[in-house]
Amino acid sequence: MEVLDVIQTYFSGMVMNLPKAKGFPVWLKYVPETKAAMQRFTEHIVSLMKADNLFQIQGESKKSLMDLLFECESQIENEFGPVEFEIGAPGRAYTKWAANLAQLILLFGLVGGYTGWGTPVPHRPAEDIAYSVAQFIQKGGSFMNYYMYHGGTNFGRTSGRFIATSYDYDAPIDEFGLLNEPKYGHLRDLHKAIKMCEPALVYSEPTITKLGNQQEAHVFNYQAGGCAAFLGNYDLKSDATMTFRGLQYTLPPWSINILPDCKNPVFNTAKPPYDDKSITKAGLMEQINITRDASDYLWYSTDVKIDPNEGFLRNGNSPVLTVQSAGHALHVFINGQLSGTAHGSADNPKLTFSGKVKLIAGVNKISLLSVAVGLANVGVHFETWNVGVLGPIMLNGLNEGKRDLTLQKWSYKIGLDGENMGLYSLQGANKVQWVDGASLVQKQPLTWYKTSFKAIPGNDPLALDMGSMSKGEVWINGQSVGRYWTAYKSYGSCGDCNYAGTYSAKKCQRYCGEPSQRWYHVPRSWLNPTDNLLVVFEEMGGDPSGISLLKKTVNSVCSEIFDWQPNLKSYLSLTSGKAPLRPVAHLWCAPGENISSIKFASYGTPLGVCGSYKEGSCHAHKSYDAFKNCIGQQGCSVIAAPELFGGDPCPSLMKKLAVEAICS
Repeated sequence: MEVLDVIQTYFSGMVMNLPKAKGFPVWLKYVPETKAAMQRFTEHIVSLMKADNLFQIQGESKKSLMDLLFECESQIENEFGPVEFEIGAPGRAYTKWAANLAQLILLFGLVGGYTGWGTPVPHRPAEDIAYSVAQFIQKGGSFMNYYMYHGGTNFGRTSGRFIATSYDYDAPIDEFGLLNEPKYGHLRDLHKAIKMCEPALVYSEPTITKLGNQQEAHVFNYQAGGCAAFLGNYDLKSDATMTFRGLQYTLPPWSINILPDCKNPVFNTAKPPYDDKSITKAGLMEQINITRDASDYLWYSTDVKIDPNEGFLRNGNSPVLTVQSAGHALHVFINGQLSGTAHGSADNPKLTFSGKVKLIAGVNKISLLSVAVGLANVGVHFETWNVGVLGPIMLNGLNEGKRDLTLQKWSYKIGLDGENMGLYSLQGANKVQWVDGASLVQKQPLTWYKTSFKAIPGNDPLALDMGSMSKGEVWINGQSVGRYWTAYKSYGSCGDCNYAGTYSAKKCQRYCGEPSQRWYHVPRSWLNPTDNLLVVFEEMGGDPSGISLLKKTVNSVCSEIFDWQPNLKSYLSLTSGKAPLRPVAHLWCAPGENISSIKFASYGTPLGVCGSYKEGSCHAHKSYDAFKNCIGQQGCSVIAAPELFGGDPCPSLMKKLAVEAICS
């Protein structure tokens, strides 16, 4: 340990006394014979550190002063690639020697590159860096360090030769501290997938199986049984379909699938689920101009710094956030937690959210999920109507009084992660692990649910009952049934219906206080006999166990006809010189159903409407007799003639025949 102590002391002194390096340290140029001592020194230091278990990979049993500076890894060489290229074989031999000194740990995983004066800005696609990392892990790699993960800035004169002031490096987090999508999200999901395989990765070495000329599988076994697999397609240009353990998988070129259970792929390196259209801009932007209707959803996100001395942190009087939006709905999240919801209406789509929010000392994340509920389709200059959060956005209740957030930097992200991953499709639903059974989450906002079901036999129309849910979208076998919004109860005047006069939509309204739509049509052509996939995205929170698929049947049919009511056939008979036809009441059940009973029949002055008929002051007592022969038939017709009902019950009045039959 004496040698290490000397090194640490020397290192500390050099940090204090040497000028800041601008690229290669100036002082090192004047130290003689540095290369001659390098090999002996490096090997000695590595052996000392191994002997004392100082490397992170060797565990936590011992700590040294160097552990206080960083968790020790052995970076034997750095940025030797350009030198190796120049000097050829000796350079390659040196690289191999240096590599053999260290564990299989990648400390320099390049996510991009620095910008030089007069050169284009380097960019490494998220797909490529993800492929590189997955390939490294599948070959036994145990640690990945990204360079850089957070971009930086070469302030002052610190940049190297012909290197620009920006050191953004195309990093997952840029030099301004903002997320660089899709790289950030894609790499995050990559490591989630690797984490799912962790028990197998640390328990066993990979077994490699060739699946094609340029395709192979790396399989890791779990201690408790089962396995995890990495399927790779190394072809530079073409997709590849491969069979692994009896199942087929199609991979894009230059990509790797990760299967934590050797069956279901949860990640593919060539398919970032995040949209490249994520942008950051000062101020607020109109929603449709950004989304171009690619999604109903647009995220508006910003950070708010709260001073530890803010009074509300002590007195408990939470500040109030006020957001004005052009519509149509808004969900407000503070530090990842739903804080409130607001929505407009068809008559007035604009909305204002105002509510207390729970903020903490330090940086708080405000995320506004703006929701469009369809595009404008009628009105004066409707093409100019706006959607989305246009402000102002105010935070009231701070020491400074109020803070205007409208013009600060906002990040915009189009759509939902689940949308971009295609979770509603048969293929996309296999990209993630779903929680089932007793762990099913209910009343949780922004939640995806899925289940499978058998088709209901028969030819009856089908309807999906979404009464237990709140707001979102539903898919069956990848087909969107549509938006649902059962939490939005209808309002209006649902009194007696007097239809006389000019019609308007507010006349004769029904179902006030109920969801505007509860049942959703499901075409039978979308269904398989079994294994139908139902996927629901719920915005606000609901109970998916209450969703049901129902047959939409006509339980009863009705007919109303007035005595001597004119009709087209009667007119044609009259004009041709024939005797006019008598009015006829027609009853007809759906295919496969027959009339099982007559619920109501009255020839006279019946009252009410279909489903709620009742006898009037004039009623022929043999009204039912005329329909006896209809029982057991799919349909029948009865002439409105007094003699069929036992005579005219009220000769001085115009009579009506009303009948309701039950179909089964």
